[in-house]
Amino acid sequence: MTKFANRLSSEPITLRVHDVIIKGNLKTKDSVIEAEIMDDLKRASTLQEIFQAAAIANLKLRQLDIFDTVNFTIDSGPTELPGTANVVIEVSETKNPLTGEIGLFTKPGARSWSLEGGLKLKNLFGYADVWDGSVSYGWDQTTEVSTGVTLPRLRHWPSPVFARASLLSQDWLKFSSYKEQALGLGLGLISTRNHEMVYNLTWRTLTDPSQMAGESVRRQLGHSLLSSLKYTYKVDQRNSPLRPTRGYAYSFTTLLAGLNPDSRSARFLRQECDFRYAVPLGFCRAALNLGVSAGLIFPWGKGFLDRPSSLPDRFFLGGNTSPVCSLGGPSSVLGFKCRGLGPTEPQRQTRDKPDGDSSVAASERDAVGGDLAVSAFADLSFDLPLTILKEAGVHAHIFASTGNLVKLTENEWRKFSTKGFMQSFRSTVGCGVIVPTKLLRLEVNYCHIVKQFEHDHGKTENVLEMAWSGLEVGLGGGVVWVSGGFGWWGGRWRWLGLVVEGNVRFLGFLVREEAAGKRRE
Repeated sequence: MTKFANRLSSEPITLRVHDVIIKGNLKTKDSVIEAEIMDDLKRASTLQEIFQAAAIANLKLRQLDIFDTVNFTIDSGPTELPGTANVVIEVSETKNPLTGEIGLFTKPGARSWSLEGGLKLKNLFGYADVWDGSVSYGWDQTTEVSTGVTLPRLRHWPSPVFARASLLSQDWLKFSSYKEQALGLGLGLISTRNHEMVYNLTWRTLTDPSQMAGESVRRQLGHSLLSSLKYTYKVDQRNSPLRPTRGYAYSFTTLLAGLNPDSRSARFLRQECDFRYAVPLGFCRAALNLGVSAGLIFPWGKGFLDRPSSLPDRFFLGGNTSPVCSLGGPSSVLGFKCRGLGPTEPQRQTRDKPDGDSSVAASERDAVGGDLAVSAFADLSFDLPLTILKEAGVHAHIFASTGNLVKLTENEWRKFSTKGFMQSFRSTVGCGVIVPTKLLRLEVNYCHIVKQFEHDHGKTENVLEMAWSGLEVGLGGGVVWVSGGFGWWGGRWRWLGLVVEGNVRFLGFLVREEAAGKRRE
């Protein structure tokens, strides 16, 4: 055995795979397992390469999430074919294919609560198919019911595919004086490590139950059909998604809407790009994270220069999303409320508020979003001096963030100037403590707004608000916030916290593609 181990480490041993024998798959089709493993095993020409291919194949089979155990055994091939081996794969299928989760979440940035739950049924027809249904009920903002199926392979298609139907209702009355309902169907065409392509067909309805919407919002009320193709290219070479200390990441997303002959449907092109770079500083695990994001939306078709862009698809800035973790376009400038900065318009004045009434304040204006958005941040993170905090991964950071968005459609692009755009950037600085875990990244931040404009909504109030699952405190011109959640995890109820990562959830398959209607926080 020692001689064989020495030979194995010193020189390649010529050996080819003659046959692959699969055992234990009572329900799963052989073709599903073979599609995941055969290419790597058949290319191997040495024993060392067979070991490597078996390790990769083992990982791929486990990622299907339908097997409890996967074991590989390399056996000798037929005696009449020297230099060959048989690979025996023994799997144990999941005993309980039905799983479910439920959780209660709060997002202080939008002052909203949501109850989320879902069921997942694995390998129903033996093709590693995963069927799931989920419900998300928001007391104050968003409600969604969706169901879908995911297939790791569809015949000879090289990547997983999924189909999903959803009914989404979003309440933006407090911010933009409209409600959105969307009935959609999404089809995932490509889903690999770096590439993703999704087709969406959505019937949308915008309403204003308050009858207080401003002029531009009222013009977009009613029904519309959204037929779109979305492509995302993403590369993430950072050493950690929660606390990156070295590496880089970038993403490009293009959404083309209007892929149907009806000229009355929404037609626009939406482009987003995002860049991240982490530089280690060599002391106290300190690292400088830099990031810049940009987005542009513009209508296309006949008379596009005179038409407004689609209101729900515009860019909005503000909220508590961590810019260090998020990757996918401009969305957050810390220190501002949800949809708290950018273009606004006054709401409709009712009879009890005549034109001369000065009580029409900034809070009675609608956030209407922008067609061009740019945001950037710098974040310096470092370990705290206490050993117990270092071992727990608790660390501090000092940050600065800035952003701006403007309107370009309806011939507003003629008034655009680079100098004016740069001078109207809002900016914040702050510091805080971060508690990273395997499930979430919890931040406690103090933010000071350096620059804002008259109708922006910065978190400048002195607020003390406590709840059983969260805490939000405002102190002298800034805000300290902690967001939390309570849910079922590991067989019992636990305080879990809320990921400060936009619409990402950490309860199992609640980390899901928003294919038919992307949730906009």
